[in-house]
This record gives sequence, structure tokens and C-alpha cells, in this order.
Amino acid sequence: MLKTVKNSNYLYEVKDGRTRPFFWLGDTAWLLLQKLSLDDAKVYFKNRSERRYNVVQAVLAHDVNFEDGGARQFFDGPAAAREYWDKAEAVTALAEKYGIYMAWLPVWGSMVKKGYLTERNAGSYAGFLAKRLGGHENIIWVLGGDIRGSAGFDVWKAMGSVLRRETPDKLVTFHPFGRTCSADWFSETDLLDIDMFQSGHRRYDQASLGAWDDNKESEGFYGEDNWRYVKRCLNLPNPKPVLDGEPSYEHIHQGLHDFEQPLWKAADVRRYAYWSVFEGACGHTYGCNSVMQFYSPGCKSCSYDAREYWIEGILLPGGEQMKYLSGLMTSVDFSSGSHNDELVPNDGFEKYDRVTAFSGAGFAFIYNFSGRSFRIDLGALGFKPRKAVWFDPSNGARAEADADLGGIIVPPRCSDGGTDMVLVLT
Repeated sequence: MLKTVKNSNYLYEVKDGRTRPFFWLGDTAWLLLQKLSLDDAKVYFKNRSERRYNVVQAVLAHDVNFEDGGARQFFDGPAAAREYWDKAEAVTALAEKYGIYMAWLPVWGSMVKKGYLTERNAGSYAGFLAKRLGGHENIIWVLGGDIRGSAGFDVWKAMGSVLRRETPDKLVTFHPFGRTCSADWFSETDLLDIDMFQSGHRRYDQASLGAWDDNKESEGFYGEDNWRYVKRCLNLPNPKPVLDGEPSYEHIHQGLHDFEQPLWKAADVRRYAYWSVFEGACGHTYGCNSVMQFYSPGCKSCSYDAREYWIEGILLPGGEQMKYLSGLMTSVDFSSGSHNDELVPNDGFEKYDRVTAFSGAGFAFIYNFSGRSFRIDLGALGFKPRKAVWFDPSNGARAEADADLGGIIVPPRCSDGGTDMVLVLT
């Protein structure tokens, strides 16, 4: 069972009578329930468990459930779709066997926009879900689904209120529209336990593409600086644990819509993960283009120009490398840590050249994406480091740091040829 703790920016797991910090390492599997058989789901969960993923984000009711025109029963009479909900429960139980929490979205946001889910039936649908799935310990409820909280606010409030009342031991969050955060609408309510943002799939120079997912509102545009969402949320009057629930997916085109644009690669997804986590996020969710939609040989089409089938996508290097971040964070008491802006003075360095630091009780992690030289202010540590090593985020290897910590530090390259490395001080 997961819980939050007052005055902490992190999540905790209660297991075997003990409470331990929980580092959320999520995978994006939106259409798992709609696309995979239970045998395929077992293959998927085994792969993700081996890579230390402990949360999977998936949707219970999506547009694809409505393709035959008869799926209104999901909301007006969900018990009628018995086979479907039996499968949902079986998937939840299977995930639990692999030590994975299911972060279930009751409905994709577009279903609210289309009027399928309304204030009239949101409460009853949530009540059904609470009874059908709420008995499993490995449940996290995720409201929304690529939508602003202002679009159907009363629907989300009705659904969330029922889920909180009927399953008080389950955490609740909200998956928002691209380049927005749940705190934009719910920071002054008690509806959510975790704030989630979607930093999205655009480069710094892609603020406006004339596409359906342009930000025409006034939320602002951070480009690739996903860490800025974390900073903004943690500076709120009553901050909650926060994480990036949808950064740029591995092997999706930069900006989504123009298939002539480059694909986001392993080094890019590493950058999003380390930037946000070292800013103080309670974890991170990775995504792969082919996996999130479970593109397979039997599919008539794919979204966003997926280049491989999901069974190949689960083997991509960026997805593999997320386990090294999890291993690094859980090798220390990360719950004692926080972002340390004073440790590495950036002095005008920004975007890819920014160096970010996270420190806590007896440790400090410094992530450098661009490979530029930098200095550290040892006076900002709070302890005298006895050991300095380079941590390679592409393979988890450690090597003694041949550097004068009081001088200019020049990082080596990581094993896959990238420029990002982590300096670990203990």
C-alpha cells in the first residue's frame, strides 16, 4: 500500500508492517487492457519488473473501446461488460505478482469531452470501479487523461470524491494535457495526493506547431525544461509529491506531428528523468511510442509513426536504462534529499548545458547532460565527501572520479557515446 507523509515530497510504501520510501518508476502502457491478451501481459510485466518498473499507467476506458458504438455500458451499466472487467481484474492481479502498481485511468479525457462520462454517471462509474478493483492493494487512481482539469472539472471532482471515499487507502492523481500540471486546477482542493505534469514531446523551438495539442491557454511553455514543473509545484503553499507522468517518449518524433523530424532517443529520455528527479520529483514515468499503444503485427494502423512492434519496444535502451536511475536513488536515503541549487553554480548556463544537483544525508548526485566542465561549491554540501565516482546512466557502471573537487571538473563520456554523466559524492 502506498501513502503520502505530511511535510514530505516523497511517497512511502507500507509492506510487512514497515514503512519505506517508494521511488516511483513508471511505464506508459495506455492500451494494455485493450490490446494485450493475459499471456502477452505476462510477458510485458515480466520485462518491466526485471527493469525495476514498479508502476504501470494504463486506461480502463479509451476511445478504442467505443469503436463499435456500443460501449456506453462502460458508464451507464459497466457491470454488463463482465468479461472485460474480469480481464481488468486479472491484469491487476498479474501486475501485483510482479510487484507492480497499476495506475489506472478510469477514462481517457476525450470521453468526457464527447459527453460519454458526465456528472450524471461519473459517481456511479467510480463506485463500480471501487467495488470491482478497489480490493487490490496495487491500485493508484489517475483521473484525467491528456486533458485540462478545467474541461469537465465537476466530472473529475465527482469521480475523485467517490474513489477517495470508497477506497481511502488508494492514492489519487491526475494526468493532464501536454505541458500543463494537475496543480494548475487542483492545488487548492483535497482531491489529489500526487501532482502529475505532462512535459510532453516538444523541443525548445516547438512552442507552437499549429496542431491540436498547442497550448492556446496561458499556462506557459518550458520547452524541454521539465524540471521547471517540479520547481513550480514544490514552491506552492501546500506542495504534494510531484512527477512527470508523460515526458518525450523514446522513438516518437520530436513534436509528435511531423514525421520528418528526428526521433527522441535514449539520451533524451535519460535527461528528462534525471532533470526532474534531481529537482525533487518523487519518481518518473518513462514512455515508448510503440509500447504505449502496444503496436503489433495484428494492428491495422499505428499512431505517431511507431517504428517497431511493442515486443521490440520493451527492449529499447532508454527503457532499459531507467533501472539505473532507480538503483542510484534507492542506494541512498533519497527521502532525505532535495534539489541543491547552490552546489553547482550555473552562472548563466541553461537548457542542455544546465548542471543539476540533488543532495541529502551523506550523499550528493550531480547530473551533467552536455558534458561541459563545471565547478562545485563544497560549502553547500553539509558534509565532507570521502569518495567521488562517476556514475554512467547508460549502463549503471561506476568509476573513480579523477578530479579535483575544488577545481574545474571535466566529466568523461558515458558508454553509449552520450555526454551525460552523474558525479556521485559520498
